[in-house]
Amino acid sequence: MIRRRPIEDDDESPDRWLVSYADFITLLFAFFVVMYAISSVNQTKYSDLSSSMGSAFSGVNPSDTEGNIKNHSGTKNKIKGQQSSLIKPLPLSHLYNEKLRRERESMTNMGVDLSNTFAPLISEGKVRVSQNNRGIRIDIHDSLLFNPGSAELASAASDIMNKIAAELKDNQRLIQVEGHTDNTDIHNVTFFSNWELSAVRASSVVRMLSAAGIADSRLSAVGFGSAQPISENDSPLGRARNRRVSIMILYESQNQEDSSLEITPQKTNQP
Repeated sequence: MIRRRPIEDDDESPDRWLVSYADFITLLFAFFVVMYAISSVNQTKYSDLSSSMGSAFSGVNPSDTEGNIKNHSGTKNKIKGQQSSLIKPLPLSHLYNEKLRRERESMTNMGVDLSNTFAPLISEGKVRVSQNNRGIRIDIHDSLLFNPGSAELASAASDIMNKIAAELKDNQRLIQVEGHTDNTDIHNVTFFSNWELSAVRASSVVRMLSAAGIADSRLSAVGFGSAQPISENDSPLGRARNRRVSIMILYESQNQEDSSLEITPQKTNQP
């Protein structure tokens, strides 16, 4: 008896599973596209969460308020505020923020008092009171303090310095006096350049503040020459604005601990 030969199925392919796999991947992709399309983000909650996390880890609390110095008309300070953070800040960050807030508020009140004291001169553009990240700045036009090209204080300067000293005498904040000039070169027997003129003018103001009763340990003088203008030097008015003495009342107080670190020589391996 002759056996029949089995018929071989040549149609079966070992790669047919790829068809099912491709269908599965396509359906999975379609599923995620649909899920993404129907999803929505609550922007308010997202913003609150981001703000809370930032305040907790960076120490910046969005609920802190800060005041702005107003002009001499006596307008009350505007207070900017935001909603309280959803996550309570870390204790140390909260204490630091509270201290910083009180510091800025105290400095702002001092700036308002100084602004009211020099209201007439501010209206004439000869005195300017502002607040920045270093503290309170009082810019005084040089014509109120000195004669042109001179570092000797005029007699009218004593009245201005006494008023400033009266406001600053009762606190322990450091005071830095800065001398500024325009870009007009000066070269005479007394002053070789604007650097010397600005430095000596700042020193003269420091000497008068010291005589008015402010402790010498709180005072310092620095001359910037024409390196830090606040106006263009292209016109007489702009150059007049740049010729000034700036009195900076700094945030750091005198009794703050010294946090400096001494750097000693390090041995290096010589080849």
